[in-house]
Amino acid sequence: MSKYLLDKFLYTVDRDPDLIERYREDAAGTVAWWEQEMANQILNCHTAERSTWLAFTDEEREALREHDHVALFGLGAHPFLTLTLFIAMFERDHGPLEYQKAYGRALQHLTLPYPDVAT
Repeated sequence: MSKYLLDKFLYTVDRDPDLIERYREDAAGTVAWWEQEMANQILNCHTAERSTWLAFTDEEREALREHDHVALFGLGAHPFLTLTLFIAMFERDHGPLEYQKAYGRALQHLTLPYPDVAT
């Protein structure tokens, strides 16, 4: 499991309006493309430097494909990264603050200690 890779996915997709729409419409395709093309790029590196070992686990891949923020939180994805991306994708389908409240309700069954979200 790589909390870094989950957070990197959430961070990079959230900062690109085209990727947000792509992920909203075709989550499985976007996750597969991103893992193949973007996962091993060095974050904020403007050269062709790449790593070779980063990949999602099956559990991470499934949670991303299903837009399952509860599972992502349980896997250690940072909740603020998940929330901001999912607001960009789904808030338009709801009234003011409805999505944020539903997001919180879906996590209310969790108790301390939460999964470690330190980076």
